[in-house]
Amino acid sequence: MIVAGVGSKRGVSREDVCAAIDAALERADLTRAALGAIATPAIKGGEAGIAAAAALLNLPLILVPQSQLEAAAGKAQTHSERVVALLRVPSAAETAALAAAGREARLLGPRLALGAVTCALARREAP
Repeated sequence: MIVAGVGSKRGVSREDVCAAIDAALERADLTRAALGAIATPAIKGGEAGIAAAAALLNLPLILVPQSQLEAAAGKAQTHSERVVALLRVPSAAETAALAAAGREARLLGPRLALGAVTCALARREAP
């Protein structure tokens, strides 16, 4: 299963979120059909653009609690000082994707930033 982890600035649109997801999928040579879920930090649960993108793609939206973001932080590949200041993790998108995909998950690459949205893809691996 592939999980798209999404981070964003406030007020992003559904189109912005979908564009970032599509760009990350293209970079990984995958299509939307590969996705099993979208994940974002629980603090982003009120972002209408992220929720609307999940609805448009007919995917569950997983709101990842802070403790799970922190538990996944050691596997992150990128580091944003802004995200560290806000969430105490190196990457919102990467840690959300990893946490939602499970303990054995691995990133398919570093997060992709497209405008005000970041997206990282994680694959659930067999234990």
